[in-house]
Amino acid sequence: MLWGQGLALLTKVRRNMKNRLMRLWDKLLLRKRALIETINDQLKKISQIEHTRHRSVVGFMVNLLAGLIAYSYQAKKPSLGLRRNPKLPMLIV
Repeated sequence: MLWGQGLALLTKVRRNMKNRLMRLWDKLLLRKRALIETINDQLKKISQIEHTRHRSVVGFMVNLLAGLIAYSYQAKKPSLGLRRNPKLPMLIV
């Protein structure tokens, strides 16, 4: 049902899996999976976005926005290092 809506689940390729074609963008993101999980962990733990006991939607949005602003002011942020090269075609389909 999700595939029909255009949502694909990316999983790590294992030894016992059949060979399948994968988009270049998906391969690049799978290589950066550990870094993406590190960023998610920092957002949850350091910026305290994971708190789930909000009394209103407004309180949730304020907490989320404050956490993202706090993360943006961190001195050292991990980077995926993916830059769009104007000479290459767009990788996102």
